[in-house]
Amino acid sequence: MSIRIALENPPEFYTNLDIIRGQVVLTLSRPEQIGGIIVKLEGEAKSALGVPADGSGTGIAQRERTPTGDVIYENHKILYKVTQAFPDEKTNALPQPYVLAAGQHRFPFQFKFPFNNACGDPVAMAKLGGLSGAGGIASGSGLFGLGGIRVMDGTKQLMYSHVTKTLPPSFTGFPGQCEIRYYVKVTIQRPGFFKENWRMQTGLKFLPIEPPRPPKTNHEAYARRPFAFRPRSPRTNASSKKRASFFSGWTGSSNAGSSSAPTTTADGKLATEPEVPPSIEMSARLPHPAIITCNQPIPLRLIAKKLAGSDAEIFLTAIQIDLIGQTEVRCHDLINTETSRWVIVSRQGLSIPVSRLGDPAGTEVVLPNDIWCNQPLPNTVMPSFVTCNLSREYQLEVKLGLSWGKPVASISHATTASSIFGRNKNEGTDLAQEIHLPLHFSSVEVYSGIAPPAALIEAMKQGKNKRTQSQRPPSQPARPTTSSSSAGTGPSTAPQQQPPALPPRTNTAQPSTAAGTAAGVVVPPPADPLYPPQLAPGEMEPPYDDAPPSYDEAMAEIMSGPVIPDGMPRPAYSGVTNENEPSTLPAGGNEKS
Repeated sequence: MSIRIALENPPEFYTNLDIIRGQVVLTLSRPEQIGGIIVKLEGEAKSALGVPADGSGTGIAQRERTPTGDVIYENHKILYKVTQAFPDEKTNALPQPYVLAAGQHRFPFQFKFPFNNACGDPVAMAKLGGLSGAGGIASGSGLFGLGGIRVMDGTKQLMYSHVTKTLPPSFTGFPGQCEIRYYVKVTIQRPGFFKENWRMQTGLKFLPIEPPRPPKTNHEAYARRPFAFRPRSPRTNASSKKRASFFSGWTGSSNAGSSSAPTTTADGKLATEPEVPPSIEMSARLPHPAIITCNQPIPLRLIAKKLAGSDAEIFLTAIQIDLIGQTEVRCHDLINTETSRWVIVSRQGLSIPVSRLGDPAGTEVVLPNDIWCNQPLPNTVMPSFVTCNLSREYQLEVKLGLSWGKPVASISHATTASSIFGRNKNEGTDLAQEIHLPLHFSSVEVYSGIAPPAALIEAMKQGKNKRTQSQRPPSQPARPTTSSSSAGTGPSTAPQQQPPALPPRTNTAQPSTAAGTAAGVVVPPPADPLYPPQLAPGEMEPPYDDAPPSYDEAMAEIMSGPVIPDGMPRPAYSGVTNENEPSTLPAGGNEKS
């Protein structure tokens, strides 16, 4: 006996609204009794965190801890779809097990990836496990639906707190702490008390579509930092002249009054050349809102602004661009934040002028972007996401190295060596002064680069408009107004004239109440907005009306065709080390379904 899941033209990764097709290939060496073949498309977001020894401040009950008392788990079924490959799910369950002959058998199946996660829908979770007797998958009794097929027990999902968001990407980066996995699971039921069911599963890689991008504007998000170099030591007039010989003092009065003597002021001090230290402002700019895309370069601009009118040259000597990812792992009341860092660009030994001689104060210089414009993000960077127990957000840090004067690295070795022995031709010049400026973007969104279809974007806009109109209070129709000059111009204006509005009457409540009492109808008094009416003793609260699914989710279900057409290349994504490797979380976090 062998079981194999053969997917039809599997891409490198799946995304929302993709249709996954495949077959369950069952090879039997002898006839076997089969009760049913169930195929599930599942996605799980798992987290596991250690509890402090005293458990103080966590709010975690003792019953929620494992027997060891040091690790707690949280498992969210973000995706759960079930189909019956054999017998056909439209037919009733077979009265007795069906006997499959020896040989190879193929049973096709098909799923469609939804738009949002499933665990945030309490109605769908309540229907699993037979909690809802009408409709849905679990229409059978107990924990068995589809005529005796075991499905997931959704009661535990109702105990967690959920958010309804787009399905998160596949993710395995912190072993033993958290992971997000998608897979197809096949269960072949074998009737019999001492017979075990046959199971098989294969992992999938998933990357969600990006949310609708805002329209392009000229606005920019920026991180800037001004800086002023330290003043150098005063330079004397004698420094530019030839230095006297070491034995010049032995020549007596013959060298008196020579040109090598320094110039003094009236008070006897050396004359100096005033030099204003340069001041510059560096700014890094991104399009607003700050959005970068997976597998694409960062749309960064670097601008240098001269703040002081100093006759000095400033050079860019080094640049490093780091992308910082912060993963928040939540498990009940425990929260842990893990930090990851990707070095996008790192260049040293540059000599790019950012402030030239003769530039007035306020001059801006845009640095060439050929250093980073050809460096895409690594394929290990996943898009920003938020799910029930995991979330990922990003920051961007740009480190710049600046030099006042020619960088030291540009000076030849021979010149440096000659300066050691006192034979430097530029002996009067000072060494270059270098600084390092960090520019930090505290919040950056990373998009997957998979644009949603235009029909879905339009559906989202219509759904948003409908929700806005439903929440808007009903407005009274506007009364047409007429001017005093046209009040009596002719009969055509008479129908447009409206009588003036009457002032509000304060004694209308008493006659209406009296009339209602006379007619035998009890009219309740008007309710005060600050004190809404309460339920009377013994009165039952009306049943809660569950909100219908969102408009974009409904449109996503009926849309046909994948987001990325067949045959089109998909961007590279390596968010998981191996989608078919065993789970890295301890056994206590695995929830059977």
